[in-house]
Amino acid sequence: MVTDGPRHLALVGTTASGKSALALAVAREEPRLEILSVDSMQVYRGMDIGTAKPTPAERAAVPHHLIDLADPAEDFTLARYVAAARDALA
Repeated sequence: MVTDGPRHLALVGTTASGKSALALAVAREEPRLEILSVDSMQVYRGMDIGTAKPTPAERAAVPHHLIDLADPAEDFTLARYVAAARDALA
């Protein structure tokens, strides 16, 4: 359970180890939690296959951030990612 005040949790691990499923399960149990994706490919619109991007139903159940921010032809720089992440955390 999350206590008062801003807290950030990080789930880390190897590719396809179940991080996203665990994050979703935890966030469904604690409605104050939101998911901030750090996947380098999930920021691109239309790249749903092969990225394990959350389904529309999963995104409706738990707020997700930093998904579908850019078209695949766009440069998406670290500076742009950091700015978007700061906005999401605020």
